[in-house]
Amino acid sequence: MPFLERYRSRIGCLAAVGLLAAGLAGCSTGPEPAVAPPVTESRGPAGEVPGELAEFYGQALTWEPCAPYATSDTARSRFRGDDVHCARLTVPLNYARPEGPTVTVGLLRRPASDPDRRIGSLVVNPGGPGASGMVAAASLVDRVAGTPLGERFDLVGFDPRGVGASEPRVRCLTGAERDADRADDGETDGSPEGVARQEAEEREFAAKCAQRTEHGAEMLANLGTRDVAKDLDVLRSALGDEQLTYLGYSYGTRIGYTYAEAFPGNVRALVLDGALDPEQDLVESLVEQGRGFGQAFTEFAGWCAERQDCALGSDPAGATRAYQELVRPLIDNPVDVGDGRKLSYEDATTGTIQALYSEQYWEQLNSGLNELRRGRASTLMALADMYNERAADGGYTTTQDAFTAIRCVDDPRVTDKAEILEAQRRYAEVAPFLDDGRPDGAALDACAFWPVPNTAQPRLPNVDGVPPPLVISTTGDPATPYEAGVSLAEAMDGALLTFEGTQHTVFLQGNECVDEAGIAYLVDGTLPPEGTRCR
Repeated sequence: MPFLERYRSRIGCLAAVGLLAAGLAGCSTGPEPAVAPPVTESRGPAGEVPGELAEFYGQALTWEPCAPYATSDTARSRFRGDDVHCARLTVPLNYARPEGPTVTVGLLRRPASDPDRRIGSLVVNPGGPGASGMVAAASLVDRVAGTPLGERFDLVGFDPRGVGASEPRVRCLTGAERDADRADDGETDGSPEGVARQEAEEREFAAKCAQRTEHGAEMLANLGTRDVAKDLDVLRSALGDEQLTYLGYSYGTRIGYTYAEAFPGNVRALVLDGALDPEQDLVESLVEQGRGFGQAFTEFAGWCAERQDCALGSDPAGATRAYQELVRPLIDNPVDVGDGRKLSYEDATTGTIQALYSEQYWEQLNSGLNELRRGRASTLMALADMYNERAADGGYTTTQDAFTAIRCVDDPRVTDKAEILEAQRRYAEVAPFLDDGRPDGAALDACAFWPVPNTAQPRLPNVDGVPPPLVISTTGDPATPYEAGVSLAEAMDGALLTFEGTQHTVFLQGNECVDEAGIAYLVDGTLPPEGTRCR
């Protein structure tokens, strides 16, 4: 895939990876719980309701067991408990034509354990874009149990339109086509012929998305954050909440500030963790994200150098070269994995990126690089499979398809080839470990051939009248750099909570200082003192 496509997919694509991994540690593998009968509730309409959408805002929700909603191995393991229930919210496909076709949004809820003191719903989205809010909420169930959040809020996760359990889903590539795409390192060919070949593949990908997704181009045109924010307001009302209490991680912060601008009077509280800078264009955000991964790689190299078994040697200054010597040969000589696949350069670097999202994966990354030295590739491939959400049977979730489809309408397309080449040069400077050593080529990505125009562009949100949000930013966040959180807090006149660490997002992931501050804000609106830092 071209440069923009390859590195665009790494902006927040593993939102709240520590949260999800921690949640999976407690997955149940016991017998299936007793199946409770569906329960239909009518709590809406609540708060402000647009007249032409009254039917949607006042709809009843039927809560039932979650197993039929699972669309991945992770979801199947997390949706087994009898403490969570699922439903579908119906919304217009096109809000300009509410009388037209409809789509559904998948929901998961864990009810407040102290209903007499219930404040409302805490709605969660982990970002991506294209990640499952239902899985994220299910992974948080154990984290909020016994806390004021779990006692006083219904925990609600939603899969944005086109994603996961929402119907219809964005569909672009089959599992076999995704495997083939990952195995092809053609993006390293910067020759005119290589660029032409990449652009033909990207044009074909865009066409497949329109052909294979129900409602075609109309679905793709109404898939962006603009429309997700409108769905979120319908959800708020259907849940019976006059105002929204929201927790957004990574790209979910964009949903949060987009909602705040569209519905300023409907906001109760916003926690935005791992923020995107609303003013940055795509190229600038890619370069800044590359800087974050470059810093995370440096941190990993320093940690690794202290070990006797460090795959990159004992001198951190030589780690980039040592890494390149390991992975660059894969471009011409991929390594057999043992399951019929071969580890490509793309998969090796993707597996590395997966591990750099959180220190908890550094041991695995070092093991994988040591394996590669011995001509083995199973660990790096497993990391790349985790990133791409590939199941053991070779199937994939549609997260990567949805990711591209959403970003193509959320950002203006980049068609200036000089700008692409300059972005590649700058990216290689800030993340040299990802430099493939081949001449650059300025191939256009799928968004350049997208069948519908973008519906948003970078700019500061107008949030006059919105209660101050709590923005949490991590100093060593590899995917959403610390300064992006600083900028968002300033733009929204919110409070900034700084976490000193190397990971992507932190709230409700076991840091007592961060969790106490976030919970206090969500429960009673108390913001932490200016300059608060957690470690």
